[in-house]
Amino acid sequence: MEGIVPRTAKELSHLEVKRLQHKGGVGNATFAVGGVSGLLLQITPKGGRTWLLRTSVGGRRREIGLGGFPDVTLAQARERARAAKDQIRSGVDPVEARKAVRSALAAAQRQGLTFAKAVEEYLSAKLDGFKNAKHRDQWRNTLQTYAIPHLGKMLVQDIAVQDVFLVLNQPVAAGATDTLWQAKTETASRLRGRIEAVLSWATVSGHRSGDNPARWAGNLKELLPAASKVARKANQPALRVEDAPAWFSELRKRDGMGSRCLEFAALTAARSQEVRGARWDEIDLAKALWVDALAHKAGNG
Repeated sequence: MEGIVPRTAKELSHLEVKRLQHKGGVGNATFAVGGVSGLLLQITPKGGRTWLLRTSVGGRRREIGLGGFPDVTLAQARERARAAKDQIRSGVDPVEARKAVRSALAAAQRQGLTFAKAVEEYLSAKLDGFKNAKHRDQWRNTLQTYAIPHLGKMLVQDIAVQDVFLVLNQPVAAGATDTLWQAKTETASRLRGRIEAVLSWATVSGHRSGDNPARWAGNLKELLPAASKVARKANQPALRVEDAPAWFSELRKRDGMGSRCLEFAALTAARSQEVRGARWDEIDLAKALWVDALAHKAGNG
């Protein structure tokens, strides 16, 4: 009878199962197909067909989905039903076991992320936060130039401190003896911070676990000298008098507070410290006069 599972259901053939039809009305209809107790074919009012195993797990009635018909044949449905009953007899809930397998697969897929892919996902999430287009390009280019060739194909979960150290300590050029950390210290320092940010994102996103191998304190600090002790300071070349007009013209085309500060210093022949300490209330725009310039100079010797 429709909707009832007899104790011993007739074992239907594939053709008999195929001929089963919904009798009309609201709700799904179920038909026992035999071969395995509790094995049902469920048919929706619109004709959809799925296999169910109606059984008891730990004293609770459960209906376990076994797939759709005809993708899952009658013979396959009976095999799946027997396998599920074997699990139950072994003390395993087939539904919970299936959920655990799906969760493990999802976790493995999340963790199976390469550094190159992590960089792209991180940048797509974070680049909009950089208002300066030049800063965005620098972020991407630094990673693409120095980190991706070494770490790009590695899974983020597998990257260790030594891997990051090798990136920062790579030769600055083919055949060169100086390393990136020695020759381009500021670039290398920013690179380390950007690698740390990408790996931090990967950890929070579930792609890796454990300490961040690009962290400086108590980590790379023990392997590399401080950037402040390595950075090379070089004097800026003097500007020739004949080049001054072209230099000043180019300076005025540049945007930013630094450019305006330098322009002001050139016009007033003041020291950089004096210019940086200037206040608006010291400047008389109507008279084009910096009224406290001498006080600044006297205060600075």
